[in-house]
Amino acid sequence: MAKRAEDVIPGLTRIPNQRAIVDRRALGDAVWDAVDELGVERARPKVVELLRAALAQGREEIARRLAERGTKGNECAEAQAFLIDQLVRVIHDHVVGVVYRASNRSSGERLTIMAVGGYGRGEMAPHSDVDIAFLTPIKQTAWCEQVIEAMLYFLWDLGLKVGHSSRSLDDMVRMAKSDLTIRTALLEGRYVWGDQQLFDEAQARFFAEAVAGTERQFVAEKLAERNERHKRQGDSRYVVEPNVKEGKGGLRDLHTLYWIGKYLHKVRDPSELVRVGLLTPAEYRAFNRAEDFFWAVRCHLHTITRRAEDRLTFDLQREVAARMGYNDRPGKSAVERFMQYFFLQAKRVGHLTGLFLAQLDEQSVKRQPRGLLAGFRARRRMVKGYVVYGGKLNVPSETWFAEDPVRLVEIFTLADEQRLEIHPEAMRLAVRDARLVDSVRDDPRANALFLDLLTSRNDPETVLRWFNETGVFGRFIPDFGRVNAQMQFDMYHHYTVDEHTIRAVGLMAQIEKGEQKTDHPLATAIIHKVVNRRALYASILLHDIAKGRRGDHSVLGGEVATKLCPRLGLSAEETALVAWLVRQHLLMSAVAFKRDLADFKTISDFVAQVQTVERLRLLAMLTIVDIRAVGPGVWNGWKRQLIHELYEAAEERLRLGHVQHGRTERVKAKQARVAERLGAQAGLVEQHAKLFNDAYWIAEPDDIIAMNLIQLSQAQGQALDVHTEYYAARGATLVTVIAADHPGLFYRIAGGIHLAGGNIIDARIHTARSGMAVDNFLVQDPLGRPFSEDSQLARIKTMIADALANRVKLVPQLAARPLSRPRADAFEVRPGVEFDNQASNRFTVVEVNARDRPALLNRLARALFEAKLMVHSAHIATYGERAVDTFYVTDLLGEKIDAPHRLKAVEKKLLEAADEETIEVAA
Repeated sequence: MAKRAEDVIPGLTRIPNQRAIVDRRALGDAVWDAVDELGVERARPKVVELLRAALAQGREEIARRLAERGTKGNECAEAQAFLIDQLVRVIHDHVVGVVYRASNRSSGERLTIMAVGGYGRGEMAPHSDVDIAFLTPIKQTAWCEQVIEAMLYFLWDLGLKVGHSSRSLDDMVRMAKSDLTIRTALLEGRYVWGDQQLFDEAQARFFAEAVAGTERQFVAEKLAERNERHKRQGDSRYVVEPNVKEGKGGLRDLHTLYWIGKYLHKVRDPSELVRVGLLTPAEYRAFNRAEDFFWAVRCHLHTITRRAEDRLTFDLQREVAARMGYNDRPGKSAVERFMQYFFLQAKRVGHLTGLFLAQLDEQSVKRQPRGLLAGFRARRRMVKGYVVYGGKLNVPSETWFAEDPVRLVEIFTLADEQRLEIHPEAMRLAVRDARLVDSVRDDPRANALFLDLLTSRNDPETVLRWFNETGVFGRFIPDFGRVNAQMQFDMYHHYTVDEHTIRAVGLMAQIEKGEQKTDHPLATAIIHKVVNRRALYASILLHDIAKGRRGDHSVLGGEVATKLCPRLGLSAEETALVAWLVRQHLLMSAVAFKRDLADFKTISDFVAQVQTVERLRLLAMLTIVDIRAVGPGVWNGWKRQLIHELYEAAEERLRLGHVQHGRTERVKAKQARVAERLGAQAGLVEQHAKLFNDAYWIAEPDDIIAMNLIQLSQAQGQALDVHTEYYAARGATLVTVIAADHPGLFYRIAGGIHLAGGNIIDARIHTARSGMAVDNFLVQDPLGRPFSEDSQLARIKTMIADALANRVKLVPQLAARPLSRPRADAFEVRPGVEFDNQASNRFTVVEVNARDRPALLNRLARALFEAKLMVHSAHIATYGERAVDTFYVTDLLGEKIDAPHRLKAVEKKLLEAADEETIEVAA
């Protein structure tokens, strides 16, 4: 006798009013009526229509329930599996009972339908694949083949994506033995319909012949598969566009725990992981809560997109957050609150995984025979009252933390000091007793231990992450708890605030150990000259601690530092230094990326704020690890060069004083280095020295000046000369344009580069005394990569020449180019213009904030041209979806712009250029 649906899907009774989703009996009767009325052949279109209507109605009902009860994920997933079950059963009964009816079947003409994979687990998102295995006792007979084919055609006619296999029992066992993916799918095999006895036989043979004896291999292969999947997904559970199914800390990680438990202990439901000792009841509740939440998110994604979409992209995050009932709060938007909860769940899954695997390891060790050598390897020892066994640090009793809550900090410091892992039982107790640390926040011993961990010379990143995952970190420092799992809704930050901070601390420790010489030569060179090492690490911990509050997080973070540092044991001088670093942690990057470093006043103003070499060193290292820890690809050779240039200029100024001392000497020294680099062509330096003012010699690196001088000598008499070259030192393509200077030159060059598919990341514009412009651009493709192919370099040259000769209409062609980053549409970026007449003695500095998109620089430069302004240098910085373009400008007479009405007119033109709604039709 066939089992009812309620008997075969664990937890299915959670689905209320199942017949409102689909009434199998009524649907079956309608199919029979259609056959009675039209006959078998002519009834087929009607049968498909009935099935299709039932599927649509069922999906609509499930979607309605999901919309009403937005967080009931497991219920939605199980309802979807229930719906497919009923349709498969109706199709089977129709095919076997009507289409290919066989009154006297042989023993080989038996068929069972098994749901496998996620469908076998009884969980499906609205557009998940339907994974089905058709099993026969022996090689398929003609009747079996006909039935299977007919059923598949019905399923395909419904628009379902079916993953199917048709095998005999022998084939099933043979293939399961040889293929991990097949074995995993069959592990979750569930009876749907057909021959019950055959299904039971298949299950018995699978576990007896394919599973038995391969447990250790399966666990190893599953964990290796998980690690490989994590690498593909960014190897962090804190990526800001996570994959709900495949990402680290997502559904697949929960499923992996269940698979391992089922493979080893034959559990039939995740709740049984408690019975076999792999999870505690509290941990199972956390498992179930996370699974329910992730299923809700995944079902919403499928419902919104009407496809199998598992990636929580920026453009979907807002809608999912709204559907799941999240609202805005002061200082934090609904989407940020939703994503913070998402990452808290992902973090919890990571913690559960660690405990589960460690417990698995413990069970494995206990099962192993204890020979003489095994006993020697596992010798137990005591360290400061803690038990060390098998390379893991454990507590001696369940009341260890309650007896002295300082131990909740001590165990992590000791683990780092002794380079040990923490035993899963100790981690469990730390999670359970985390709240006890509240009572020792002001304890000098606890704070000293924490500071030792933060400033460790071993591996503070790993241990701080453990500290965070237990929840002790956020309770010991409540301000850090507030940014736990907090994301920023933008395309620039790749990680949550807590993960970003812990990564920055880890990176600083690596730099100090000399492990980052190639990527961070400046930081490696100055780290050991630092006097205030504790202040450096404290500033890294606190630099983003006030994010998500109303107000400037740098200013608010400085206030947190002023209160917290004395508690941690820092002196008044150290506290003041940390507070200053936190308040100014964005200063160095802002100056390096958005200001002209060749302008004397840029360095003077920066030095006036920094004041001492020690502050400069600390700020440089904080800036470097802050940028690098934002995410992969954010730090690059160009940013490294700019930070290095600013550091060297400021350090020299601090040593030599605030007068413009050494400028002439610096120019002469630069010219000497260029002459040395030119070798046999060294005479070019003297030949062209008087063509350029001091700013040119100071602004440009030696190698670029050498290339400029060679190009100048070869371009004598030419109206235009364009040089393109892959510039490995900056991770970009160098484009140098030498042409007769004239108004509009800059915006036309920029337009040509954009038409060639390039993004300009920096522009230095020089006019020689001969009237020739020498403009150097650094260019990358939309993905931040340099152009290096000959065809790409040639295209840039051609497009610049066409733009300058007016052979192309720039505006219509640029407007017709598709946006390369449509994800940016998920964010609102209000254009803004700021003028600064104090930042330079000679120029007005104009800073434009706008949504980043192709040809933005061209439009802004054209607006400045139309406003009758001369651009002397441009500095382009991008922060995800937001671009900040800075221009050093004068009027046509070389004067600053300071008249209010003139500034207002320029602002209006720039805002029109930055506004995406503005449409122009002619160049």
